[in-house]
Amino acid sequence: MSRGGALIRLSLLAFLLALLAAPERFGWLFNWLTKNGQPAIYTQTPLWQLTLNHLGLVLIAVTLAGIAGVGFAILTTRPSGREFLPLSRSIANLGQTFPPVAVLALAVPIFGFGSKPTLIALFLYALLPVFETALTGLSTLPAQVLDAGRGTGMTRGQRLWQIELPLSLPAILSGLRLATIISLATATIGSTVAAQTLGEVIMAGLMANNTAFVLQGGLIVGLLAILINDAFRIAERRAARKAGWRGAEL
Repeated sequence: MSRGGALIRLSLLAFLLALLAAPERFGWLFNWLTKNGQPAIYTQTPLWQLTLNHLGLVLIAVTLAGIAGVGFAILTTRPSGREFLPLSRSIANLGQTFPPVAVLALAVPIFGFGSKPTLIALFLYALLPVFETALTGLSTLPAQVLDAGRGTGMTRGQRLWQIELPLSLPAILSGLRLATIISLATATIGSTVAAQTLGEVIMAGLMANNTAFVLQGGLIVGLLAILINDAFRIAERRAARKAGWRGAEL
């Protein structure tokens, strides 16, 4: 990232933190979107609290999807597990088959209102990108690198942990990045089932016809997406450099 790009990202981060810490100071920024004396800043629940809850749901869902997706990818790239590839793909595609609202509607009668239905929807939507990118990374490794590992006497487990996963890490991180960005946006609908997310601000704005609230919720989600996307891309580049060094060593 160039110096100018880094400065822009730091400015966005500083603005986001300031908005979450003292939103009342930014009333001037949203006043022009209000009418008939409507409040410009959402105050029913602190914005920083909604943001932490939102990020917490995304973190848990993406972590679980990462464990499951990478696990399925490892299983289906082993000689004894290749026959499970169609089944694993079907499971990973399941979340993309139903709209998030439909998943919530099916989950609420079982798990009740709150965070659990939202976590299920986020997990299902995050599973596919993690699985597919991990599968691509593990199944496209250079044969000569794997042969070099066998030639040094490594066991299958050692090859997996010391060669295959490190070399596939850039692809796995790419899948986690996509899953995280998708989950950040999708988590906003969790407020329809009483999960505390930034969707609460957006929904309050829609119900009260207050565009300032809608913009606040959308702005925070958008800034989070930009900053987290950049952080993942930095991690991907570093992992790719390390993978190149490791491959050269072998």
